[in-house]
Amino acid sequence: MVTNDNKFSVAEQVAASLLEIGAIRLSPSKPFKWASGWLSPIYCDNRLSLSFPESRTLIKNALVELIKEKFKGVEAIAGVATAGIPQGALIAEVLSLPFIYVRPKPKDHGMENLIEGKVTKGQKVVVIEDLISTGGSSLKAVEALRDSGFEVLGMAAIFTYGFDLATKNFENSKVTLYTLSNYHALVKLAAEKGYIKEEEMKSLSDWRTAPDKWGV
Repeated sequence: MVTNDNKFSVAEQVAASLLEIGAIRLSPSKPFKWASGWLSPIYCDNRLSLSFPESRTLIKNALVELIKEKFKGVEAIAGVATAGIPQGALIAEVLSLPFIYVRPKPKDHGMENLIEGKVTKGQKVVVIEDLISTGGSSLKAVEALRDSGFEVLGMAAIFTYGFDLATKNFENSKVTLYTLSNYHALVKLAAEKGYIKEEEMKSLSDWRTAPDKWGV
């Protein structure tokens, strides 16, 4: 989907870019701790890509091409606050489409909006997210859009951990999800480029299978 002659797939190109700029860090021996309390061998902050024009452009163009291919008839772009807002705005600009964004909760003053931007009932919208873990907060945004009368065609995101729980959550919510890259492509590339050692591969695989039990 990226318009160049690179021999690598989009998933590999995006994973390589995120690794190179430090947006994704792998540390199986000294794991990170998530807000949920889970221990994790991976830290992912795709917002960092916004500070690197080459990475930002790669991701923007790939998401634009994905939307053109997978979501015919899209009429608006919706970003999930906060990380999906800048990516969504960039994409909406390229596609010359209206842009809105969804707050995690309504404002506590003024109009008390949950959705910022013009609400047009029946409008076909694609939701933009940066990272998919369990999918909980992303799907709440979809629910808010549907409750407001939008027709959600699906969601496009930069990266997914590929948890089974997320797959089930999206299936149960009847939301089509496409991502540029994923955990499998990342780990494979990280091993090839020497970001991780061969003996760490099993630990990384075990984490993705059972993140709530890993390291406990």
